[in-house]
Amino acid sequence: MRIQKWRILSLLPATVFLLTMTACTTKLTPNPTDTTSSTTPGAFFTQDGLLKDDQKVNAFVAFNFENLKDEMARGHGEYLASLGSLLGVPNNRQTEFLSWARGKYPVLVPSEQTTPDQLVIALAQELSANPSLTR
Repeated sequence: MRIQKWRILSLLPATVFLLTMTACTTKLTPNPTDTTSSTTPGAFFTQDGLLKDDQKVNAFVAFNFENLKDEMARGHGEYLASLGSLLGVPNNRQTEFLSWARGKYPVLVPSEQTTPDQLVIALAQELSANPSLTR
């Protein structure tokens, strides 16, 4: 049985596509041993798989960084209020925290290159100088 050239050629684009997708997926999907060997699995999560309390602020800031920067600059917003709660700001001091964050914005986010980690560090430093805001 002889296979016609046009049938082989018609399968070529699909084959190239599948090979390309396989190569891309392999490069984009990290090796599980690379991830677990480079970090301590228990550092961030409880035995139940929940995020540890001391990591909640880090995760929240990382996932909501752009929204937080915008709301800090304005001095109000749901993300900023949620951050205040995670930081231990009592409900009756939330308004003060929002105003405080707006006033501290140039210190908390000094440049466009500020990272989420740098923001968390700056928040900790500035809040330690103003312990009346947290519990």
